[in-house]
Amino acid sequence: MQEQAQQFIFKVTDKAVEEIKKVAQENNIENPILRIRVVPGGCSGFQYAMGFDDTVEEGDHVFEYDGVKVVIDPFSMPYVNGAELDYVVDFMGGGFTIRNPNATGSCGCGSSFSCG
Repeated sequence: MQEQAQQFIFKVTDKAVEEIKKVAQENNIENPILRIRVVPGGCSGFQYAMGFDDTVEEGDHVFEYDGVKVVIDPFSMPYVNGAELDYVVDFMGGGFTIRNPNATGSCGCGSSFSCG
């Protein structure tokens, strides 16, 4: 029986793409590559880390949205599979948020999460 490769999904909303492009332009980054990572730590077990990168590494999962590449390393991908990156504005200001169906809990400040 042949093993089937797992399909990974990571969505980025139009608003998030718009904001990524805006930040890239403000920082003179012509071809933005946004790297999203899950790192151990935080009060709930894991934290998200995001930042611009210059390269796509071997094994990275690459998602492209309107000229913006979002890359996720092999360690992080199972933790964010099916998640969505959005940019939200509320009375406290604006910022990026990840809606993650794999997270089973999060801390009060919202900067870390746990997976079951």
